[in-house]
Order: sequence, then structure tokens, then C-alpha cells
Amino acid sequence: MPRIGPYTLYTIETGRFRLDGGAMFGIVPKPLWQRRIAPDERNRIPLHMRCLLLEDDGRLILIDNGVGDKYDAKFQDIFAIDHDEHTLHASLNDAGFSPDDVTDVILTHLHFDHAGGSTTRQGDRLVPAFPNATYHVQHTHLDWARQPNEREKASFLSENIEPLVASGQINRIDGAGAVFPGIEVMLVNGHTEAQQMVKITGPEGTLVFVADLLPTSHHLRAPWIMAYDVRPLVTLQEKKAFLDEALAGGWHLFFEHDPDVPLASLEQTERGIAAANPRPLDELF
Repeated sequence: MPRIGPYTLYTIETGRFRLDGGAMFGIVPKPLWQRRIAPDERNRIPLHMRCLLLEDDGRLILIDNGVGDKYDAKFQDIFAIDHDEHTLHASLNDAGFSPDDVTDVILTHLHFDHAGGSTTRQGDRLVPAFPNATYHVQHTHLDWARQPNEREKASFLSENIEPLVASGQINRIDGAGAVFPGIEVMLVNGHTEAQQMVKITGPEGTLVFVADLLPTSHHLRAPWIMAYDVRPLVTLQEKKAFLDEALAGGWHLFFEHDPDVPLASLEQTERGIAAANPRPLDELF
């Protein structure tokens, strides 16, 4: 397993799902985006829910946790949720851990495909899925998600949020900065209010969990912005600034939703900054 500073890194595949290709690529015409990711008969493209686990001597830190297991048949059909190959618990088990071992969960944001695994059913109750963990969420984002606007209401499900609030396990983070040694969060506000990307830095280099600023490697191009974003022009500026900084710093990017590319570096091309050397996490350095 690769290491950055004191942390051993594991890819945690939590399942697959599908979203409308037009919504995923916004104003980009279908003849362009379908060359990169082919849609199904319902115009949905395949996406992963790929999370990251960091282990050191005292902590086991999970970044995001997929859609979870609380959905009904209608929800599963709409989003083509596929747990045949991967589930959150099976992937944790494959890495040698259980939910009880997780000490911290960093949630980039509270949309259901990123935070649905935060809670689980226990009889007729909903409880935190990681009973010994602290869940780290931006304070302003938590407030935003608990009083959602009509555009995002279907993505913020109370069943994924309120049991965490009731349990007292949430740590409300105020702004960007360090959360653990070698781990900091970077805020972006285009996709949703106060989404936090996670940057892991050590002597070996820097890896950034880019969440939904760059849901796939295809979204590196400036105008390729999701229609789901509440502030697309803000996303445009955030993406350009982030990619300039990442290229200059030699950062590596971990993609949560890309169906084919878990990890890539960056290179400058005639058409702008592009993904380079796509590879699995095991080949990080």
C-alpha cells in the first residue's frame, strides 16, 4: 500500500451508480461527452463511489462513504445502484478493518452519494454506521444541508444527516485548514456551499481527494461543469485556480466518481491542463 507521511492509503470502493450524462456535463453537447463515457438507454453514465481510507498508528480516517444501504427499490432503479461487486463494508473488510475501527469520517459534503453510508438501520432506528467515529463536516455546509434549497433538496436526505446530529458525533469545521497532521481541507463553493476537498501531504508528495469539483478526469476542461452545480461560474473559477496550483505543485488527484481512472497526475498541453498517467492508487509514487 502507498504511504504519505505517517498514513497508509487504501482505496475503498463502495459501489457504482448512474446519473444522467447531460446533467453530469452541463452545457457540453452529447456528441462530445458520449465519446468519453457512453450512456445507457436512459441517458445515464456509469460512475463509481470511490472513497479513501488513511491509516496511521492512532487513527483510521475514511473520506466519504458512498450511498449506503438504506435505499428502496425505486431509488435503486432511478440511480442504477450496483453493489454486486463492491460494498462499503466488504471493501473495509478486504483492507483488514471493520466499521468499529474507523475513528474519523471526513465528509466532503452531504449529498447522498457521498454521505449515504454515514448511517445505517438498526431495527427500526437509524444510527451512525461508524459508532466510534467523529464525523468532520463544514459548519456552514451542515446548516446548508439541513435547510436545503429546492435545487438540492433531493440530494440532502435527512436520514443521512439527522442521526449524526442526534448522536453528537459531528465535529463542525469552520473553514479551510489542517484537520490532522499532514491533512488539510480546501473549500470550494460552486458545486454546493462549503464543499471540502481533502489534501494529504508528506515527504513523498501530495494527493488531493477532489470530490465533486472534479467528479471525473473528463471534468478537467474548464467548461465541462455539472448542471448539478448551484454556482457553475464559481466552479469555473475554482477549477481553474485549483488546477493551476495543483500543476505547479506536482499534486496527484484522486477521483471519486470516474469509472475508469482512480488517480492521475497533471500535465500542461496545448489545450490546457490535462490528466496524465492514469493509474490505481497502488501506483501512486
